[in-house]
Amino acid sequence: MTVVTRFAPSPTGYLHVGGARTALYSWLYAKSKGGKFVLRIEDTDIERSTQAAIDAILEGMQWLGLDWDDGPFYQTERFDRYNELIDQLLAEGKAYKCFMPAEELDAIREQQMANGEKPRYPGTWRDRTDHPVDQPYAIRFKTPQEGSVVIKDHIRGDIEIANSELDDLIIRRTDGAPTYNFCVVVDDWDMGISHVVRGEDHINNTPRQINILQALGAPIPEYAHVSMILGDDGKKLSKRTNAVGVMEFRDDGYLPEALLNYLVRLGWSHGDQEVFTKEEMIELFSLDAIGQSASAFNTDKLIWLNQHYIKTMPATEVAEHAKWHFEQQNIDLSNGPALEDVIEIQADRVKTLKELAEISAYFYQEYESFDAKAAKKHLRPVAKEALVLVQSKLAALTEWSTESIHNAINETAEELEVGMGKVGMPLRVAATGSGNSPSLDLTLNLLKPTQIEQRITKALEYIANRENS
Repeated sequence: MTVVTRFAPSPTGYLHVGGARTALYSWLYAKSKGGKFVLRIEDTDIERSTQAAIDAILEGMQWLGLDWDDGPFYQTERFDRYNELIDQLLAEGKAYKCFMPAEELDAIREQQMANGEKPRYPGTWRDRTDHPVDQPYAIRFKTPQEGSVVIKDHIRGDIEIANSELDDLIIRRTDGAPTYNFCVVVDDWDMGISHVVRGEDHINNTPRQINILQALGAPIPEYAHVSMILGDDGKKLSKRTNAVGVMEFRDDGYLPEALLNYLVRLGWSHGDQEVFTKEEMIELFSLDAIGQSASAFNTDKLIWLNQHYIKTMPATEVAEHAKWHFEQQNIDLSNGPALEDVIEIQADRVKTLKELAEISAYFYQEYESFDAKAAKKHLRPVAKEALVLVQSKLAALTEWSTESIHNAINETAEELEVGMGKVGMPLRVAATGSGNSPSLDLTLNLLKPTQIEQRITKALEYIANRENS
C-alpha cells in the first residue's frame, strides 16, 4: 500500500501551532514511508474563508519547509463531483430529501434538551414520499440504524460508536452547497488518502464519515486523532482565541527548524532524545508513538531549542533566515561584513534572530548615541589616554586581523601599565556604542579600520564635552 496523508486546513484564519503540528505529523509519516503528502484547502465555509487566510496557510507551510507532493486542492472547485455522488446516494435510497424548516428543528432540539435528551434530528422525512412541491429541502444521509462503527485509531486504539448515537446528517444544504463531512469523505477517497492524521476534535465526525465511505463503496483510511495542545496558561489552544500563528514565531525570531523540533515533541517521543534534525524525525517517526495525553506548550523550552539551533546550525543557513529580521529593522546588510561572519561571533549571545539583528546593527550602520549607562561608566576623562594611544596603534596596523588587533590592545595596556579592562571597555563602548559585544579582537576585525578610527574620535569628543560640562 502506498501511504498518502493529507493536511486539510480551513482558510478561516492563519496557520496556528496546533494545525502546524498536525501538518508535521502527516508530512513526517508520508516521508517516513516513502509516500505522498497532499495539501487540501477545505473552503466550503464560503462566508468565513478568505484569500488572506489561504495565503497565510501557504506561507506558514513554506516557511516550515513542509513541502507537499500534490495540491493545493480547493473544495470549492469540486462541487460538481460532490453533487454527482450525492445524487447517486439519493438514487440508491441511501440519502433523502428533508423539508423540515430550520425553525421546526430548532424547536425540536430545544424540547429534547429540556427533556435531558441529546439534541438530534428525529428522522422525520427519512421514509416519507409525500414531498411538497416548490419547497426548499436539504439532503440528509441515511445513517444505518443498527450496529456500530469501529474506528481503528493509531493513537487511541479501537473506538466503537453505536449508530443509534448518530442522526441523519445533512450532506447538501437547502442552498445547494454540499457540507463539510461529505466533501471530506469524497476528497479522501478521490485523493487516495490512506492515513488521516487530525485533531481529536474530529473524533465525532469520523463515524459519520466512515458510514458515508461505506455507502459509497470506498475504502476506509486509517486514523490517528491527535490530542490538543495546552497553552503556557494551561488552557486549550484555540484558533479563535489564544493560538499563536506560525508566522508570529517567525516574526519573534524563531528558526523554523527549532519550531519543528519543538512541535514534533509535543506528543511524540523517541526515548529521551530532545533534539532532532528533520532527517532524524523522518527516520524515527511513528504514528503509534504519539501519546494520548494533551501536551503543554512551554515557551522556555522553545527558546532553549532556538538558542541551540542558532549556535549549532551552519551560519550560512541561519543567515538565510536572519536577513529578514535585519530588513525589518531597516539595517542594510550591504554596508558591512558578511552576515554569517557576524552570526559566528554573536550566536552564543542571543536567544532569537530578532535579538541578533538588534545587537548587531553597529556592524552595518553608525549608532546614533552611546548607551547612557555604558558611556557614564567607561567614557570618563580617565579613559582618554588609553583611547588616544589605542587609536594610534590600530591606525598604524599594516594587517587588519584578530591577532594584530589583539596585540595592539595588549600593547596599549602594557605601555600605560593598566589592566586590559581600562583599555578594552572604553574601546568597546567607542566601537559598538554599548558595553556588550563579543571578544573585542573578533568584533573590531569585522569593522573597517576607518570606522574604528571615526568611532574612537566620537568617543573622545564625548569625553571632552563631559569634561567641559
